Amino acid sequence: MTLFDDLKWRGLIKDVAGEDLAEKLNAGGMTFYIGADPSADSLHIGQLPTFLVVERLKRAGHKPIILVGGATGRVGDPRGTKEREKSDVKVVEHNFEKIKTQMKKLFGEDTLVVNNYDWFQNYNFIDFLRDVGKYVNVSYMINKDLVKRQMESGISYAEFSYMLIQGYDFKYIHDHYGATLQFGGSDQWGNLTTGIELIRKLNDESVYAFSCPLTLDSAGNKIGKSEGNALWLDKTKTSSYELYQYLINFEDVMMEKYLKVYTFLTKEEIESILEEQKKSPEKRLAQKTLAKEIITFLHGEEEYKKAVSISEKLFSGDIKNFTSCDIEIAFKGISPYKIDGEKNIVDLLVDASICSSKREAREFLGNGSISVNGEKIKDLDFQVTRDVAIDSKYVVIRRGKKKYYIVQFL
Repeated sequence: MTLFDDLKWRGLIKDVAGEDLAEKLNAGGMTFYIGADPSADSLHIGQLPTFLVVERLKRAGHKPIILVGGATGRVGDPRGTKEREKSDVKVVEHNFEKIKTQMKKLFGEDTLVVNNYDWFQNYNFIDFLRDVGKYVNVSYMINKDLVKRQMESGISYAEFSYMLIQGYDFKYIHDHYGATLQFGGSDQWGNLTTGIELIRKLNDESVYAFSCPLTLDSAGNKIGKSEGNALWLDKTKTSSYELYQYLINFEDVMMEKYLKVYTFLTKEEIESILEEQKKSPEKRLAQKTLAKEIITFLHGEEEYKKAVSISEKLFSGDIKNFTSCDIEIAFKGISPYKIDGEKNIVDLLVDASICSSKREAREFLGNGSISVNGEKIKDLDFQVTRDVAIDSKYVVIRRGKKKYYIVQFL
């Protein structure tokens, strides 16, 4: 397939501006840009499919520019629902640096990452109105989908003006870096086309844009931080193990779509995986392949292998071979109960709120429902000591089949 056909087959193109865009994409050699919002210090999994298009275009011979919105991040774009909270300037500056580092890690140190605050910080307001505002009709702006929806709940002049700022970004990057293509999420389409209009009116030139559909789950909800289910691309915020657990639990019904947008596997490879999935869905080949492709691209093969290893050890109950680092990753969401000396197992189960009473603790121990670092404990006189702890630090207690508790020696 050609590049354009591949993007269409994967479902990565929704709207297109420019009749010969397909021909231009297939030929290679375009300079393009995509914007990143510095409202957080990392991108998240819901944004990844659109940003993977950067890599797809780069491999096809196009030159990427990443614009991190230090200026637009101070304003906030309309969400179509309600006004955003005013951003802290220092936080925006911090987030720019973090995302810049992340973009260069993903797409190469030679990737150009720019900050639109650089050309807006000294732009006189009156000059901006004369240079840009004069050429964008208010009725044109009001008719953009997100603006139209937010008008019902109220939209500030600041967010209403966001479209002008992003439109000018395209003109600036076109004039200074030679970009002739911009793409982004489908919710940004109004902003993308505003840039095209400005360049047409002020430069008398034609440029291009396309949008990518938002990545949704089976219920039609966005996968992203605003929906409360964010997994960050920064492994210090979301570990490879957490990412692995999330990905292998995706529903079967979504796997064709996700393999297309989240991986670089070919059509034939994806079709083969889906065929195997139909024959043996319990093996979750599609989900495991997805996890391998995403984690390896983001963090490398060693991180992927570590995530699989922790998952397999936890599934098999092989806790004794965990390291303290494995425990911190696998049980990240569990607050440890801290002790500074040895403790009888019955007392510990009660003090750590694993059991409600000594009677219940003795019952659980008696019927083999308590394990310490993967070993069943029935001895009521068992002492939990630092020698028992993994790396002299952690003790993992499991009650029943799925309830885990962490004890930490100080």
